[in-house]
Amino acid sequence: MKNSEKPIIKHINDFLDWIDIEKGLAYKTQENYSRFLKKFLEWSKINKLENLKPHQLTPDHIFKYKTFLSRQCLQKDKKPLKRNTQNYYLIALRSLLTYFADKDIISLPPEKIKLAKQSQERTVNFLNLEQVKKLLATPDINDINGLRDRAILETLFSTGLRVAELVALDRDQINIKLNTKDLEIGIVGKGGHPRTVFLSQRTIDWLRRYLVKRADKEKALFVTYRGSKVQGRITTRTIERIIKKYVVRAGLPTTTSPHTLRHSFATDLLMKGVDLRVVQEFLGHKNIVTTQIYTHVTRPQLKEIHRKYHG
Repeated sequence: MKNSEKPIIKHINDFLDWIDIEKGLAYKTQENYSRFLKKFLEWSKINKLENLKPHQLTPDHIFKYKTFLSRQCLQKDKKPLKRNTQNYYLIALRSLLTYFADKDIISLPPEKIKLAKQSQERTVNFLNLEQVKKLLATPDINDINGLRDRAILETLFSTGLRVAELVALDRDQINIKLNTKDLEIGIVGKGGHPRTVFLSQRTIDWLRRYLVKRADKEKALFVTYRGSKVQGRITTRTIERIIKKYVVRAGLPTTTSPHTLRHSFATDLLMKGVDLRVVQEFLGHKNIVTTQIYTHVTRPQLKEIHRKYHG
Protein backbone atom coordinates (compact mmCIF):
# COMPACT_ATOMS: atom_id res chain seq x y z
CA MET A 1 0.00 0.00 0.00
CA LYS A 2 1.31 3.46 -0.94
CA ASN A 3 1.87 5.95 1.85
CA SER A 4 -0.83 8.24 0.49
CA GLU A 5 -3.38 5.39 0.65
CA LYS A 6 -2.62 4.41 4.24
CA PRO A 7 -5.09 5.57 6.94
CA ILE A 8 -3.74 8.30 9.23
CA ILE A 9 -3.56 5.91 12.17
CA LYS A 10 -1.17 3.68 10.18
CA HIS A 11 1.30 6.57 9.85
CA ILE A 12 1.78 7.15 13.61
CA ASN A 13 4.73 4.80 14.11
CA ASP A 14 6.52 6.20 11.05
CA PHE A 15 5.90 9.71 12.40
CA LEU A 16 7.42 8.78 15.78
CA ASP A 17 10.48 7.37 14.00
CA TRP A 18 10.71 10.61 12.02
CA ILE A 19 10.73 12.90 15.07
CA ASP A 20 13.33 10.60 16.63
CA ILE A 21 15.74 10.09 13.72
CA GLU A 22 15.25 13.18 11.57
CA LYS A 23 14.17 15.73 14.17
CA GLY A 24 16.22 14.40 17.07
CA LEU A 25 13.52 15.09 19.66
CA ALA A 26 14.06 13.78 23.18
CA TYR A 27 12.60 10.40 24.16
CA LYS A 28 10.20 12.09 26.60
CA THR A 29 8.89 14.33 23.80
CA GLN A 30 8.37 11.29 21.57
CA GLU A 31 6.53 9.59 24.42
CA ASN A 32 4.29 12.65 24.91
CA TYR A 33 3.49 12.94 21.19
CA SER A 34 2.53 9.28 21.13
CA ARG A 35 0.21 9.83 24.10
CA PHE A 36 -1.32 12.99 22.63
CA LEU A 37 -1.99 11.33 19.28
CA LYS A 38 -3.81 8.47 21.02
CA LYS A 39 -6.50 11.02 21.84
CA PHE A 40 -6.90 11.74 18.11
CA LEU A 41 -7.16 8.00 17.47
CA GLU A 42 -9.80 7.77 20.20
CA TRP A 43 -11.79 10.55 18.54
CA SER A 44 -11.40 8.82 15.14
CA LYS A 45 -12.81 5.55 16.44
CA ILE A 46 -15.74 7.26 18.17
CA ASN A 47 -16.61 8.91 14.87
CA LYS A 48 -15.92 5.80 12.76
CA LEU A 49 -13.02 7.52 11.00
CA GLU A 50 -10.32 4.90 11.64
CA ASN A 51 -9.74 4.58 7.89
CA LEU A 52 -9.50 8.32 7.23
CA LYS A 53 -6.54 8.98 4.91
CA PRO A 54 -4.28 12.05 5.17
CA HIS A 55 -5.77 13.74 2.09
CA GLN A 56 -9.30 13.19 3.43
CA LEU A 57 -8.72 15.17 6.63
CA THR A 58 -10.69 18.44 6.40
CA PRO A 59 -10.95 21.67 8.44
CA ASP A 60 -14.35 20.43 9.59
CA HIS A 61 -12.70 17.33 11.09
CA ILE A 62 -10.24 19.59 12.92
CA PHE A 63 -13.07 21.75 14.27
CA LYS A 64 -14.94 18.68 15.55
CA TYR A 65 -11.75 17.31 17.14
CA LYS A 66 -11.15 20.65 18.91
CA THR A 67 -14.75 20.54 20.17
CA PHE A 68 -14.13 17.00 21.41
CA LEU A 69 -11.01 18.15 23.30
CA SER A 70 -12.82 21.10 24.88
CA ARG A 71 -15.38 18.69 26.34
CA GLN A 72 -12.84 16.25 27.72
CA CYS A 73 -12.41 16.09 31.48
CA LEU A 74 -9.49 15.19 33.68
CA GLN A 75 -10.09 11.79 35.24
CA LYS A 76 -9.36 12.81 38.84
CA ASP A 77 -11.35 16.01 39.37
CA LYS A 78 -13.71 15.92 36.35
CA LYS A 79 -12.66 19.45 35.35
CA PRO A 80 -12.41 20.29 31.62
CA LEU A 81 -8.97 20.20 30.02
CA LYS A 82 -7.24 23.56 30.28
CA ARG A 83 -6.68 25.46 27.04
CA ASN A 84 -2.92 24.94 27.19
CA THR A 85 -3.45 21.18 27.68
CA GLN A 86 -5.80 21.07 24.69
CA ASN A 87 -3.05 22.78 22.70
CA TYR A 88 -0.59 19.98 23.48
CA TYR A 89 -2.91 17.58 21.62
CA LEU A 90 -3.31 19.99 18.72
CA ILE A 91 0.44 20.63 18.47
CA ALA A 92 1.04 16.86 18.21
CA LEU A 93 -1.52 16.61 15.40
CA ARG A 94 -0.01 19.65 13.67
CA SER A 95 3.41 17.98 13.86
CA LEU A 96 1.92 14.91 12.21
CA LEU A 97 0.75 17.12 9.31
CA THR A 98 4.26 18.59 9.12
CA TYR A 99 5.54 15.02 8.75
CA PHE A 100 3.07 14.44 5.89
CA ALA A 101 4.31 17.60 4.16
CA ASP A 102 7.93 16.54 4.62
CA LYS A 103 7.20 13.15 3.07
CA ASP A 104 5.14 14.64 0.20
CA ILE A 105 1.99 12.99 1.48
CA ILE A 106 -0.99 15.16 0.54
CA SER A 107 -2.87 16.48 3.57
CA LEU A 108 -4.05 19.70 5.18
CA PRO A 109 -1.26 22.26 5.68
CA PRO A 110 -0.10 22.25 9.34
CA GLU A 111 -1.02 25.94 9.74
CA LYS A 112 -4.68 25.00 9.27
CA ILE A 113 -4.67 23.75 12.85
CA LYS A 114 -5.21 26.85 14.98
CA LEU A 115 -4.44 26.51 18.67
CA ALA A 116 -6.99 27.34 21.35
CA LYS A 117 -6.69 30.90 22.63
CA GLN A 118 -5.15 31.14 26.08
CA SER A 119 -5.19 33.93 28.61
CA GLN A 120 -2.13 36.13 28.31
CA GLU A 121 -0.93 35.41 31.83
CA ARG A 122 -0.43 32.04 33.44
CA THR A 123 -0.87 31.82 37.17
CA VAL A 124 2.12 30.64 39.16
CA ASN A 125 1.72 28.76 42.42
CA PHE A 126 4.57 29.45 44.81
CA LEU A 127 5.31 29.42 48.53
CA ASN A 128 6.65 32.40 50.45
CA LEU A 129 9.77 31.93 52.57
CA GLU A 130 7.83 31.26 55.77
CA GLN A 131 5.84 28.53 54.04
CA VAL A 132 9.02 27.04 52.55
CA LYS A 133 10.63 26.94 56.01
CA LYS A 134 7.53 25.22 57.39
CA LEU A 135 7.62 22.59 54.63
CA LEU A 136 11.36 21.95 55.04
CA ALA A 137 10.95 21.38 58.76
CA THR A 138 8.13 18.81 58.38
CA PRO A 139 10.00 15.50 57.69
CA ASP A 140 10.92 13.36 60.71
CA ILE A 141 14.71 13.22 60.38
CA ASN A 142 15.14 10.36 62.88
CA ASP A 143 15.12 7.74 60.12
CA ILE A 144 16.66 7.36 56.66
CA ASN A 145 13.39 8.14 54.84
CA GLY A 146 12.97 11.40 56.71
CA LEU A 147 16.58 12.39 56.07
CA ARG A 148 16.16 11.60 52.39
CA ASP A 149 12.95 13.61 52.20
CA ARG A 150 14.51 16.64 53.93
CA ALA A 151 17.46 16.44 51.52
CA ILE A 152 15.04 16.27 48.55
CA LEU A 153 13.10 19.32 49.70
CA GLU A 154 16.27 21.29 50.39
CA THR A 155 17.74 20.37 47.00
CA LEU A 156 14.60 21.34 45.09
CA PHE A 157 14.42 24.76 46.73
CA SER A 158 18.16 25.40 46.59
CA THR A 159 18.55 24.58 42.89
CA GLY A 160 15.19 25.11 41.18
CA LEU A 161 15.59 21.69 39.57
CA ARG A 162 12.73 20.05 37.72
CA VAL A 163 11.68 16.87 39.50
CA ALA A 164 12.88 14.72 36.55
CA GLU A 165 16.29 16.40 36.80
CA LEU A 166 16.42 15.70 40.53
CA VAL A 167 15.54 12.03 40.01
CA ALA A 168 18.41 11.68 37.49
CA LEU A 169 21.10 12.88 39.93
CA ASP A 170 23.81 10.38 40.91
CA ARG A 171 25.74 10.10 44.15
CA ASP A 172 29.10 10.74 42.51
CA GLN A 173 27.89 14.23 41.55
CA ILE A 174 27.87 15.19 45.23
CA ASN A 175 31.19 15.28 47.08
CA ILE A 176 30.07 15.03 50.72
CA LYS A 177 33.68 15.29 51.92
CA LEU A 178 33.98 18.71 50.34
CA ASN A 179 34.23 21.45 52.97
CA THR A 180 32.68 24.35 51.08
CA LYS A 181 30.00 26.99 51.49
CA ASP A 182 28.32 25.94 48.25
CA LEU A 183 28.66 23.44 45.45
CA GLU A 184 27.96 23.63 41.74
CA ILE A 185 27.12 20.60 39.64
CA GLY A 186 26.53 20.11 35.93
CA ILE A 187 23.28 18.54 34.77
CA VAL A 188 21.60 17.82 31.46
CA GLY A 189 18.17 19.40 31.56
CA LYS A 190 15.04 19.47 29.43
CA GLY A 191 15.69 19.08 25.72
CA GLY A 192 19.22 17.80 26.38
CA HIS A 193 20.49 21.27 27.34
CA PRO A 194 23.37 21.28 29.85
CA ARG A 195 23.44 23.81 32.69
CA THR A 196 25.00 24.40 36.09
CA VAL A 197 22.98 24.35 39.30
CA PHE A 198 24.12 25.50 42.72
CA LEU A 199 23.66 23.88 46.12
CA SER A 200 23.67 25.98 49.26
CA GLN A 201 25.75 25.07 52.31
CA ARG A 202 22.59 24.08 54.16
CA THR A 203 21.57 21.73 51.35
CA ILE A 204 25.05 20.18 51.27
CA ASP A 205 24.81 19.59 55.03
CA TRP A 206 21.50 17.76 54.68
CA LEU A 207 22.76 15.71 51.74
CA ARG A 208 25.81 14.78 53.78
CA ARG A 209 23.67 13.64 56.72
CA TYR A 210 21.54 11.55 54.38
CA LEU A 211 24.42 9.98 52.43
CA VAL A 212 26.37 9.09 55.57
CA LYS A 213 23.41 6.90 56.58
CA ARG A 214 23.35 5.13 53.21
CA ALA A 215 24.92 1.66 53.35
CA ASP A 216 23.88 0.58 49.84
CA LYS A 217 25.86 0.69 46.59
CA GLU A 218 23.12 2.23 44.44
CA LYS A 219 24.34 4.81 41.93
CA ALA A 220 21.32 7.09 42.36
CA LEU A 221 21.50 10.04 44.73
CA PHE A 222 17.95 9.46 45.95
CA VAL A 223 16.52 5.95 46.34
CA THR A 224 13.32 4.34 47.55
CA TYR A 225 13.01 1.90 50.42
CA ARG A 226 10.76 -1.00 51.27
CA GLY A 227 11.34 -1.52 54.94
CA SER A 228 15.12 -1.30 55.28
CA LYS A 229 15.80 -2.56 51.75
CA VAL A 230 16.70 -0.23 48.89
CA GLN A 231 14.39 -0.66 45.88
CA GLY A 232 16.35 1.47 43.41
CA ARG A 233 16.29 5.02 42.06
CA ILE A 234 13.41 7.13 43.31
CA THR A 235 10.72 8.02 40.76
CA THR A 236 9.07 11.34 39.99
CA ARG A 237 5.73 9.90 41.12
CA THR A 238 7.20 8.93 44.49
CA ILE A 239 8.56 12.45 44.99
CA GLU A 240 5.14 13.89 44.14
CA ARG A 241 3.57 11.65 46.79
CA ILE A 242 6.25 12.58 49.34
CA ILE A 243 5.65 16.30 48.87
CA LYS A 244 1.87 15.92 49.01
CA LYS A 245 2.27 14.11 52.34
CA TYR A 246 4.34 16.91 53.88
CA VAL A 247 2.13 19.62 52.39
CA VAL A 248 -0.86 18.15 54.23
CA ARG A 249 1.12 17.81 57.46
CA ALA A 250 2.37 21.40 57.23
CA GLY A 251 -1.09 22.76 56.43
CA LEU A 252 0.06 24.34 53.18
CA PRO A 253 -1.99 24.82 49.97
CA THR A 254 -2.91 21.43 48.52
CA THR A 255 -1.91 22.64 45.04
CA THR A 256 1.73 22.54 46.18
CA SER A 257 3.82 20.15 44.05
CA PRO A 258 7.52 19.59 43.29
CA HIS A 259 7.20 22.26 40.58
CA THR A 260 5.88 24.70 43.19
CA LEU A 261 9.31 24.64 44.82
CA ARG A 262 10.86 25.48 41.44
CA HIS A 263 8.42 28.40 41.16
CA SER A 264 9.26 29.41 44.74
CA PHE A 265 12.99 29.34 43.95
CA ALA A 266 12.50 31.63 40.92
CA THR A 267 10.09 33.98 42.68
CA ASP A 268 12.40 34.36 45.70
CA LEU A 269 15.30 35.34 43.43
CA LEU A 270 13.21 37.89 41.51
CA MET A 271 11.82 39.42 44.69
CA LYS A 272 15.38 39.92 45.89
CA GLY A 273 16.21 41.85 42.74
CA VAL A 274 17.95 39.19 40.64
CA ASP A 275 17.82 39.97 36.91
CA LEU A 276 15.27 37.97 34.90
CA ARG A 277 17.93 36.70 32.48
CA VAL A 278 19.97 35.34 35.39
CA VAL A 279 16.89 33.51 36.65
CA GLN A 280 16.43 32.18 33.11
CA GLU A 281 19.94 30.67 33.29
CA PHE A 282 19.26 29.14 36.71
CA LEU A 283 16.02 27.53 35.49
CA GLY A 284 17.43 26.34 32.18
CA HIS A 285 14.76 28.07 30.10
CA LYS A 286 15.72 28.22 26.45
CA ASN A 287 13.50 31.25 25.85
CA ILE A 288 13.19 34.32 28.10
CA VAL A 289 9.44 34.36 27.35
CA THR A 290 9.06 31.21 29.46
CA THR A 291 10.73 32.91 32.43
CA GLN A 292 8.48 35.94 32.09
CA ILE A 293 5.58 34.03 33.66
CA TYR A 294 7.11 35.05 37.00
CA THR A 295 7.22 38.79 36.38
CA HIS A 296 3.62 39.53 37.37
CA VAL A 297 4.37 37.98 40.77
CA THR A 298 6.90 40.72 41.49
CA ARG A 299 4.80 43.62 40.17
CA PRO A 300 3.67 44.76 43.65
CA GLN A 301 7.32 45.61 44.28
CA LEU A 302 7.62 47.85 41.24
CA LYS A 303 5.97 50.83 42.96
CA GLU A 304 8.39 50.59 45.88
CA ILE A 305 11.41 50.24 43.55
CA HIS A 306 10.27 53.29 41.59
CA ARG A 307 9.77 55.28 44.78
CA LYS A 308 13.18 54.26 46.11
CA TYR A 309 15.28 54.79 43.00
CA HIS A 310 13.32 57.39 41.02
CA GLY A 311 11.42 59.29 43.69
